[in-house]
Amino acid sequence: MPLTMVKEGEPNIIKKIGGKEETRKFLENLGFVTGGTVTVISAMNGNMIVNVKDSRVAIGKDMANRILV
Repeated sequence: MPLTMVKEGEPNIIKKIGGKEETRKFLENLGFVTGGTVTVISAMNGNMIVNVKDSRVAIGKDMANRILV
């Protein structure tokens, strides 16, 4: 399921990153890699703050929909 559907505070394992090659590279540079752990800190209007690789990252709804957990 996409990252936008998970509950706040629950750690999830990233199964797949979708989208174009440049989008996948961008997310990978932020720390979103297959097999990595991601935790949603907060979500407002589809925009999310997530904890990935010991850092907090803000991503938009369109990017979060491409991250499958």
